[in-house]
Amino acid sequence: MLGGYRIEGRRAAEIAASVEGAVGRGDLEPGQVLPPMRELALELGVNPNTVASAYRTLRERGVIETAGRRGSRVRSRPASTARDAIRVEAPEGVRDVSLGNPDPALLPSLTGAFAAAAARSDRQPVMYAEAAVDPDLGALARAAFDADGIPGGPVAVTSGSLDAIERILAAHLRPGDAVAVEDPGWGALLDLIPALGLRAVAIAVDDEGPEPAAVDRALSEGARAVIVTDRAQNPTGAAVTASRARALRAVLRKHPSVLLIEDDHGHGIVDLPLHPLATGKGSWALVRSVAKAYGPDLRLAVLTGDAVTVDRVQGRQRLGPGWVSRIVQRAVVELWASGAVVPVDVARTYARRRDALIAALGRRGVAATGRSGLNVWVPVPDETGAVSRLLHAGWAVAPGARFRIGAAPGMRITVSPLAESDIEPLADAVAYAVLGGRGGAGRTLAT
Repeated sequence: MLGGYRIEGRRAAEIAASVEGAVGRGDLEPGQVLPPMRELALELGVNPNTVASAYRTLRERGVIETAGRRGSRVRSRPASTARDAIRVEAPEGVRDVSLGNPDPALLPSLTGAFAAAAARSDRQPVMYAEAAVDPDLGALARAAFDADGIPGGPVAVTSGSLDAIERILAAHLRPGDAVAVEDPGWGALLDLIPALGLRAVAIAVDDEGPEPAAVDRALSEGARAVIVTDRAQNPTGAAVTASRARALRAVLRKHPSVLLIEDDHGHGIVDLPLHPLATGKGSWALVRSVAKAYGPDLRLAVLTGDAVTVDRVQGRQRLGPGWVSRIVQRAVVELWASGAVVPVDVARTYARRRDALIAALGRRGVAATGRSGLNVWVPVPDETGAVSRLLHAGWAVAPGARFRIGAAPGMRITVSPLAESDIEPLADAVAYAVLGGRGGAGRTLAT
């Protein structure tokens, strides 16, 4: 008996199903310790190897975890939408600067690109068993990777950055493995990792990217993978500099078996140069989404990496969706080839808004960061209070809890919806919210 529930079964599959079913129904709670293998084998009248096989299956499925002498226990249920639920709903009349979306005015029209792609698909329809990657898209993506000094490797196409990262992690890791992630970092990624049965290990971030000492510590303590945002880091706006890249590559050389994943979702909206960490050795991948520059609804990312990693990603993809729509791929080809987006112009537009807001906050005595991308990060002493005061003042921002593991409180402001006339009123409201009214909304606190 285990907390009123009796594990049953004679075969390994039956024992595993008994435990998994009990967890699903709530008969076994997260954290509940399972019987030692020999004890359960004796109770069920089976060989201990049968129970060991059942426990191994449950670990691989992410149902239980093993903590050495402390035995096996039921894993915490992954809250796959927990961080997404940490948001502020903007009622009527409140300006929403919380969502992290690009400015629609800076996105290209998709009409012509999809018309051309559809016409091509009418002439050359894609059938089963054809290549998953459109040859023109693969060539354009590879040329762009080469131009940025990214090591050679095959190209794959996925349904966005998160889809790519999930497939890469699943290709190499098993439930219970640790993954080093930026803190603060992308909330969706912080939800994905426990949903895969993996453990997130926080690594501190500053304006230049992940701190090398924090990465070294996480990898030395057993993290089997590290995920780095090269530019436009969400939520802080950090971008990896040349000197930081050298330091991080030195750390990675000490841990050659670690899987490296680089997320370059800022490609197309950032004018800072890319400083990739990948050297072409070991297991690695670099992912580029078109969401921020061309539109989130395209749901497309290109990735490159070592041959084994890309082959595993594509192999698993074949067993699911098969491929990303070639019509969408061909539309992206049209957008890229036509120069529908001028990255330097888009980057300068976002930079003007970020820099103006950061400067206005600085004049009011409020520190903020944002070297690249769409967002400004504002550290705050009281996150809940600051977010609430801003909502009362007519501004909805993203609570930092969506992005943090152990990092200090903060809040994210997306600059995409801001006009020049919004900067000073927003800065006044943020100063009032962060400083608790010591300066008073509507006047400059520091000059």
